[in-house]
Order: sequence, then C-alpha cells, then structure tokens
Amino acid sequence: MTTRILIADDQSLVRAGFRLILESQADFEVVGEAADGEQAVGLARREKPDVILMDIRMPRLDGLEAAQRILGSPPPSGGESLGGRPRIVMLTTFDLDEYVYSALRVGACGFLLKDVTPEQLIAAVRLVQTGDALLAPSITRRLIERYATRDSGSGLSREIAGLTPREVDVLRLMARGYGNPEIAERLTVSEATVKTHVAHILEKLQVDNRAQAVVIAYESRLVTPGE
Repeated sequence: MTTRILIADDQSLVRAGFRLILESQADFEVVGEAADGEQAVGLARREKPDVILMDIRMPRLDGLEAAQRILGSPPPSGGESLGGRPRIVMLTTFDLDEYVYSALRVGACGFLLKDVTPEQLIAAVRLVQTGDALLAPSITRRLIERYATRDSGSGLSREIAGLTPREVDVLRLMARGYGNPEIAERLTVSEATVKTHVAHILEKLQVDNRAQAVVIAYESRLVTPGE
C-alpha cells in the first residue's frame, strides 16, 4: 500500500530534499508541496494525503493554524487517508518550540527537527502511518513536560478518572515515552493486549492519537515532569 505524503515548508530546498529522500522508497508517494499554510490546507483537502510534514513557521498561515484547520475538518468521504484524517508531523528548527506543543494538543502526531537524517525521516513516516506517535525521543518528552505544566489542571480529568487501573498504567508508560513492546515487557502482557488498552484509552479520552493522550496525562497531573 502506497503512503501518500504532503510536504509543507516555505523553503524550497527543504521541500526538494525531503521529496528526494521520501521518493527513494517504493511505497512512498509525494502528492504535493506547499510553500505556506494556505496552500497546505488546500492541498490536504484536495489530495487527501496519509501523512503531512508541516513546517511550524510559514507565511500567510502558520503550521499550527493549518494543522487546526486540517484536523478540525470532517473526515473526507471516500478518502484514502489513514483513519479518515492525515497524520501530521510538525517540522521545526527549534527542539523546544512552544508552537510544536500547541500542535500536539490539537492532534499532530509528533515533530521532527529539520536537520533530521534521511534514515530518521523515513522511519518517522513509517511510524506515524501505523498510528503511532513520535514520542520516544527524550526531546519530545521534555517539550511536553515544559509546556504542559502551565496548562495543567488541579486534578485528574473526568476522562482519565474513567480509565481502568491497567489503562492508567499503560497511559503512564506511554507518557514516559515507551512504545508498545516496552510497555508489554514492563507489564508482563502481550503486545496485542497493550494495543487493545491503547485503543480503549484513545476512545475514552476522545483523542485521535497517542501524542494527544500523553498531553492529557501531563495536563491532568497523572504524570509529572521529571517523574
């Protein structure tokens, strides 16, 4: 199955470089390039990509607003994108960027620094296309830890309070950056069982991906920075 990718960045060299890397993979297809947020929104609605690489800072409309418009739209009817909506990965020059955190809150799957290696770029697209999030690197956890504390509530949200004890255990480990195999090992259960728990967590929290669930875990103080 071919993964359809949209690249949105105001630097033509970045777009060209990413296209060259991605199209070296037989199962990747770059379906469009956008030089600003307005173009990104229009191309996303027309081309229905599976994955969007979105620069956080662009003219006319920045990446955050563009992501909000794309993810806030109803799922495209008859579209081929995964889960009805594209998976958005934010691109940034700064590893601790407040705008990236805001993008995670509205539904982006994670972020990449623009100096990413070709191997890391390809691996990231493959990761998010399966429904996972770019949360493993410690830099992403630091990002969430830094900005989530400012918006955190006084206690557990009603949605988190509705999780089972085992689902809470899984969410805590997700928030610490562990993937399904590591969670399964730590809880001594099968990876299939972990996937089921994750699916239930996303449904109960009413979010689309793991990144949003982790943000909620920090903002509700289920986990705390440095824990």
